[in-house]
Amino acid sequence: MSVWAEVVGQESAIVPLQRAIAERDAMTHAWLITGPPGSGRSHAARAFAAALQCLEGGCGTCRACTTALSGAHADVTVLATEKVTISIDEVRGLIATAQSSPSEGRWRVIVVEDADRMTERTSNVLLKSIEEPPPRTVWLLCAPAAEDIAVTIRSRSRHVSLRVPDPQVVAQLLVERDGVDPDLARQCAYAAQSHIGVARRLARDPAARARRDQVLALATEIRGVGDAVLAAADLVAVAEEDAKAATEERDVAERNELLHTLGADDGGRLPPALRAQVKQLEDDQKRRATRLKRDVLDRAILDLMSLYRDVACLQVGAVEPLVNESHRGHLETLAGRTSLADTIRCLDALTVTRERLASNVAPLLALEAMALSLRPRAAA
Repeated sequence: MSVWAEVVGQESAIVPLQRAIAERDAMTHAWLITGPPGSGRSHAARAFAAALQCLEGGCGTCRACTTALSGAHADVTVLATEKVTISIDEVRGLIATAQSSPSEGRWRVIVVEDADRMTERTSNVLLKSIEEPPPRTVWLLCAPAAEDIAVTIRSRSRHVSLRVPDPQVVAQLLVERDGVDPDLARQCAYAAQSHIGVARRLARDPAARARRDQVLALATEIRGVGDAVLAAADLVAVAEEDAKAATEERDVAERNELLHTLGADDGGRLPPALRAQVKQLEDDQKRRATRLKRDVLDRAILDLMSLYRDVACLQVGAVEPLVNESHRGHLETLAGRTSLADTIRCLDALTVTRERLASNVAPLLALEAMALSLRPRAAA
């Protein structure tokens, strides 16, 4: 099975990557792979990294392919930050790695997922390595859009733009790879708006589907100020619980491992010289939890936006598949008792909320303002 098998719905977009494998003249030292969330840009970058190492151009079965795809290849380095931003120290570490020749593969490949999380200062640190790349080193930068990357870096990189895959293609992937029931696969693919990772989680986890249904219910449950405040608090609480559930066990394991490495796992008082390292770990863990919390809230807002998109489609009589077909009754009720102007107003409020969260506005304040905006006009 080819390394490109997981990059679904992008056959034309990845042609430049495949050509670079086959034709040395088409190869370059830096690539910028962009696409909306769920388009598979990270999968494309990892597949390209594997194909670069494979003697057959990405067969998917040889040692080079399997180790590169799993993250175990000695010459493929992947930075997938779990923090709000990528730090300068992380980029400096990548630059140091990039300077060394491949130890066993054909190329030294550096993959930076979420490269848009680099600050301007961090981007400037990376720029010199992009400008003067070592021989046989390839940088693969992933971001939602080219505009999210510093112009000095993107002007020195070859751009590959992915698109949102067709939901039917994502549904087929869930059926063939994960054994999901076809009807459920289709429902989850549309609900995830073709985001492969989200679709897979919804298909596998009934609790995730239930949480999504709870979020969608906000559109009709908010009647007044009290409802809005309670709904906002509930959303923040769910995000915090998800972040805690996803990180708590891992945080403890990381702390214990660090203490063991430092020789301070006997339960005694930490020497002053070691406290800084433990404090750094705790700060990193807090940043990771903050990012996960924001991601959960952002996904909830996107789900609400999909609902109001469906309502708008019904109000204008558009012949388009509904993202939330399983909620058609709910959608028709909402479309019948509100106007298109109300629906557009709610979509605008949700867009503003995403922008506020991205600008570090306190989540509870941003969501309270959002929930107030979702109230029916008559309740304002």
